[in-house]
Amino acid sequence: MDSTRVTEQPTSYERPEPGVIPADAREAFLPAPTSSSSSPPPAEPGTAGPGAEHSQPHAGQESEPDTHRPRPAPAGIPLQPAGGQKPDVHDHPASDHLTADHPAVAPPAPGGASQEQASQDRPVPAPDGSERRTGQVTPPGKPTPMRRDGDRLRFVGAATRRIARGIDLEEIVMGLCRATVPTFADTILVYLREPLPVGDERPTGPLVLRLRRSDRIPAERDTDGGFVPAVAPTPSELDSIGSERCTVRPGSALAEVLRGVRPVFTDAPAARAALPELLGEGAESAVPDGQRAILAPLRGRRRVIGAALFLRGPERPAFDADDLLVAAQLATHSALGIDKAVLYGREAYIADELQRTMLPENLPRCTGVRLASRYLPAAETARVGGDWYDAIPLPGSRVALVVGDVMGHSMTSAAIMGQLRTTAQTLAGLDLPPQEVLHHLDEQAQRLGADRMATCLYAVYDPVAHRITIANAGHPPPILLPLGGRAEVLRVPAGAPIGVGGVDFEAVELDAPAGATLLLYTDGLVESRLRDVWTGIDQLRDKLTATAQLTGPDHPPPLEALCDEVLDMLGPGDRDDDIALLAARFDGIAPSDVAYWFLEPEDAAPGRARRLARRALSRWGMEDLSDSVELLVSEVVTNAVRYASRPVTLRLLRTDVLRCEVGDDVPQLPRLRQARATDEGGRGLYLVNRLARRWGATRLSTGKVVWFELNHGG
Repeated sequence: MDSTRVTEQPTSYERPEPGVIPADAREAFLPAPTSSSSSPPPAEPGTAGPGAEHSQPHAGQESEPDTHRPRPAPAGIPLQPAGGQKPDVHDHPASDHLTADHPAVAPPAPGGASQEQASQDRPVPAPDGSERRTGQVTPPGKPTPMRRDGDRLRFVGAATRRIARGIDLEEIVMGLCRATVPTFADTILVYLREPLPVGDERPTGPLVLRLRRSDRIPAERDTDGGFVPAVAPTPSELDSIGSERCTVRPGSALAEVLRGVRPVFTDAPAARAALPELLGEGAESAVPDGQRAILAPLRGRRRVIGAALFLRGPERPAFDADDLLVAAQLATHSALGIDKAVLYGREAYIADELQRTMLPENLPRCTGVRLASRYLPAAETARVGGDWYDAIPLPGSRVALVVGDVMGHSMTSAAIMGQLRTTAQTLAGLDLPPQEVLHHLDEQAQRLGADRMATCLYAVYDPVAHRITIANAGHPPPILLPLGGRAEVLRVPAGAPIGVGGVDFEAVELDAPAGATLLLYTDGLVESRLRDVWTGIDQLRDKLTATAQLTGPDHPPPLEALCDEVLDMLGPGDRDDDIALLAARFDGIAPSDVAYWFLEPEDAAPGRARRLARRALSRWGMEDLSDSVELLVSEVVTNAVRYASRPVTLRLLRTDVLRCEVGDDVPQLPRLRQARATDEGGRGLYLVNRLARRWGATRLSTGKVVWFELNHGG
């Protein structure tokens, strides 16, 4: 058996087969379990006594392979080939050597090898002419001690692989702890800098270390997982070691140890002086004496980012010089992994924040329509993409519904998406028709670059007219789910994607009955490697119809639950792209809740506006609002007729609030200002701001609209 061959060891405790003890890297550092099921054969002269785990079989007996037998600590005795069988020369390369005090050399058992054999340390010729240095001379056919260097290599390989599997900070630190305890140490304390520097960032302030994680061998270990401890550990002072936070003072003993970078035994004077600063006053007394603790600085690409403390209890062999090399390897791999994980985490945070700020944080509350939305990134590790949705309030209680998709799902796609969404909001504020909005978005995409392509669907819903106007730029068509009916795909001209240039866009006007639901989505919901886009659209339509049947013909399904049901149609591995989803429930405004008038721009217009508003409030049973409404309507209409050259519009809407809208043909928006004591005017908007629940002004292509809202209670 090749004891130096590096093989990947299992990293989780698995249930062993009956009669077989699994081989693992931890065997090199833990005492081998003893077996009471059978008695060992009697020892031959010159071999280990009856207590040795590996013994020579009797002559004539067939020896079983020893591939699954654990190696005892500190050294094991592998089986030697019988008779004239050629031994494996790779077990002990000629370049390897052991000293008399090397822990891998097993002392001869009492009554076993002679004193002369135990004291000799010279190369032993193998049958094939090669030499192996064993630390003792053993006659042919007798067991030889096994070196621990191969076991260390296997352990370091398995541990570094486990550490390298981590992608974030917690996974890497946990991988270090799980790989170390109990294989290499009984206890590990991992301290990390707070805050951790990112990349080339130069830290400011003092060096502060905080205990990030600590692992210890538990008092009772579960043996069902396949790992059977040789000796049940007992609680010790190691369980109470470790302070949560420490500040490294410049020039202190801890600062010098961290500056040295190399792991050191804590019995060294400098390391012993550094323990009180790291663990807290008095805690250093719990650290075992001798070479039973290693303090290893964690150094990233540019600076020290922490420290790891490895400890062994008194019931276990102490560390040796080779264990310092193992600790150095573990510390180096962990520190570089932590450095990269912090940098990756910062990049992922920036990307996530960019994506989050590009999308609306909350959907607006619009009159006559209820809204719900969902966004799913293409992958959890890359939470950026080019899909977006938006709902923009427009004058006249209308609302613009937008959904778009920029090609790709990267930081560049997210940045382009943000620019197009901002442009769409600006164009919507100008109250342009949907086809004109898409035309200007197309021009903006061409200015951003020749390869900036996107699809977009822009719709404007009017709750008073119960109509919706839609224009499409290469986007999947919307689906309308009427109350008590079957979902249907709206016939909207597809158009060319944004960024093509030189293409006209066409808008269509459709009915939007009360109780109907309009679903806008991106192609990630209906298209994947497993299905084409039209198959996905048909499945989505059937899903909406089936969901609506659950609530009956008289009640539409709740919007939030409807969005969740739509996303449930995606199976595992059925999502390749980002998904943006916007659902709008059309409640509308009944004609009986709307009052609309035209007022000539003359001095009598404010008085006529007060009388008309009073009659409408009386008809609706809202006389308690008459005084406030008359005062505010008079002030707003007076400002409008002062500069208007065409008739002024006055509209009252009764929904959950009372909304008043006054429109004129003057594009300049009014501004709230504090009137001086000598001014005769300038207090109209001040009164509106004080008495109204909300108010605002919106510029139109033909002028502006000033509006305010009042609660029904006054």
